[in-house]
Amino acid sequence: MVNFNERINRVNSLSVKWDGMENVFGHSDLLPMWVADMDFRPPEQAMEQMKQRIEHGIFGYTIIDEKVKNAITSWTNKRHNWKVDHDWLLFSPGVVPSIAIAVQAFTEVGDKILIQSPVYTPFFNIIESNMREIVNSELILKNGRYEIDFNDFEEKLKNDVKVFLLCSPHNPTGRVWSKEELGRMAQLCEKYDVVIIADEIHADIVLPPYKHIPLASLNKAYADRTLTLMAPSKTFNLAGLQASFMVAQNKEMRNKIAEIQAKNGFFALNTFGIIAMEAAYTYGEHWLNDMLSYIQANVDLIKTKVKEALPKLEVIESEGTYLVWIDCRKTGLNDADLRKVLLEKGKLAVNFGDAYGPGGEGFIRLNAACQREIVEDGVKRLIYALEAY
Repeated sequence: MVNFNERINRVNSLSVKWDGMENVFGHSDLLPMWVADMDFRPPEQAMEQMKQRIEHGIFGYTIIDEKVKNAITSWTNKRHNWKVDHDWLLFSPGVVPSIAIAVQAFTEVGDKILIQSPVYTPFFNIIESNMREIVNSELILKNGRYEIDFNDFEEKLKNDVKVFLLCSPHNPTGRVWSKEELGRMAQLCEKYDVVIIADEIHADIVLPPYKHIPLASLNKAYADRTLTLMAPSKTFNLAGLQASFMVAQNKEMRNKIAEIQAKNGFFALNTFGIIAMEAAYTYGEHWLNDMLSYIQANVDLIKTKVKEALPKLEVIESEGTYLVWIDCRKTGLNDADLRKVLLEKGKLAVNFGDAYGPGGEGFIRLNAACQREIVEDGVKRLIYALEAY
């Protein structure tokens, strides 16, 4: 097993999570449990392959060969029971750039794009910066679990929506959508001729007994209107290498994406991103399984400690991602006061729920992908900050 308890000093490593806190929060003396990256080293084989390339010493233009594509398609087949052809693959520096490219490819200025808040903040930013209109079908929190309001979902689709931007597994709520939920969303998108952009970056980070199902794997009709976005970045902590891929079974959709990429001058990935992607997908399964067990223990610790010490808080059941979504509304603190108390008293950096749109107010998002001692320290800080409320 990998020693995930090993503490690695990330200060002064140009880390957004550790070195960027003052810019974001106005404080530099915080314990960082924000930003969705891990404090773990990636699989050893990925690091070894990159070391060998450094020793080779030449860093010219790099191709994405069939070995890389085979590593990806073997992974999706084995891990998600989804057979992907090499021809369906496109590449991008990241899932967020892929969303932007897809928005430009499948919509025009002023078109409507459906999202489900509270949801990953860049969904809002990308839609608005490309001068498209956000249409929101807010998720419903019912008995501690998020559900889709399908009546509202359909009503919104009827209103000339062009694209549905799906987050699966869902960030920040941690929901892993069931086959039935995915099928119903896809069926409604088919009914109203809506393109689906499926952000499935957290596909590999799912906790038992839940299982991620790629929406495009359900049937060919749904796949023909879906662009699936995946990456090794969250799975193996490789986000800084900027390598992701898109899957489009529909050739016309692939051509539209390729056309927009060409207009924006994109033709290749970072050399080390390519190398690490192939190595991680080829050799990283045991590492991932061990990491998921470690994350599960961290999540359980957070849930237990918070329930004991802060009964007014509700830790939403984590089905997927390594992000813990916590309902703090019963403390009576508004978002500004919650922020002030956690930052100034608790000295704890978290993501605050109001950034995720309607339905996120009064929540916080805690990153559990760190060493056990950091999790324990973070929970202590959370309790210290909020116990009076």
